[in-house]
Amino acid sequence: MTIALLYGGRTREHEVSRVSASGILRELDAIADVSVSPIGIDRGGTWYLQDLESRRTEAGAGGALSIETDPARAVMLAPAGGLRLADGNALAVDCAFPIVHGETGEDGVLQGALETAGVPYVGSGVGGSAVGIDKLRSKRLWEQAGLPIVPYLLIDRSDEPDFAALARNADRAILENFGYPVFIKPNTAGSSVGTSRVSKPETLRKALEIALEFDRVVLVEQALSVREIETSILGNAQARAFPPGEVIPTHEFYDYDAKYEDPNGADLCIPADIPPETARTIEQMCLAAYHAVGASGMARVDCFIERDGSAIYLNEINTLPGFTPISMYPKMVERGGVPYRDLLMELVRLGIERSATSVPSR
Repeated sequence: MTIALLYGGRTREHEVSRVSASGILRELDAIADVSVSPIGIDRGGTWYLQDLESRRTEAGAGGALSIETDPARAVMLAPAGGLRLADGNALAVDCAFPIVHGETGEDGVLQGALETAGVPYVGSGVGGSAVGIDKLRSKRLWEQAGLPIVPYLLIDRSDEPDFAALARNADRAILENFGYPVFIKPNTAGSSVGTSRVSKPETLRKALEIALEFDRVVLVEQALSVREIETSILGNAQARAFPPGEVIPTHEFYDYDAKYEDPNGADLCIPADIPPETARTIEQMCLAAYHAVGASGMARVDCFIERDGSAIYLNEINTLPGFTPISMYPKMVERGGVPYRDLLMELVRLGIERSATSVPSR
């Protein structure tokens, strides 16, 4: 079996993708009868077939995979014709493993390109990916399904061209609905990119400016006194949820640095120290959230539990979770009985299965 490992990308999470790809390559490369074709996507969006031996050396050393931009090794997608090299020769691939986080990677864009080329791939399809990265649409689907979500407000930059008026209106709405502190989030950014915790009105304007750099639609969520519980989901129609884990940030909240750059940015408790019945409730809730957005293959679903145990809320779903050495998704799956290497091959199997059973009209 030949697996194309896609990493990098035209995304703000380019560096994280290269770290995730390193661990995946290291494991897949050690499996008999598996051949890996690393394909690096540069920041401009061009795909390049990488030298396996060079990337293997980087992965073995535990470093992020680099991307060599040799025009002679450029990779193109042919409609219904798979992947092709610059000289026109086909690049044989049984399944693609895209580990491109953020915009153009987990929002359905890359998935659509692979669908057009007729290449099976790991993870959610176009619809599940597009809805999963869209916090607003995910929340609305969960509300329709009767699932509990964190109270929120919507701010749309296109509704108010004057930024000062937008900030005043946001402050007024926050005070009227739930007061400070709140979290300000770009609607479609991942990995807590552009997210700020705002404790007083004086810092709201700056937080809005940061979030609006990433998306014209911004969510304001009430900051609750909660524990952050995450659950790994694996599978297609018959998906399974693994025992939840708890994230205990050492930063003000579980921000980008805590997730990917600071090895001491959070303590991870796997499984979470919660009653068995609470764990079962969270697993079922996360499975329902997974199916509501049309996810497949894998996802990490994040929840909040009130510290007194009185309520559970869905927070977000990540259809392409991190695979770095400190990422929660593979750690929870492994503690649930599926080793990292087996997880990767199961994801490949699920991707091929979904491709074989998909309906072309969808």
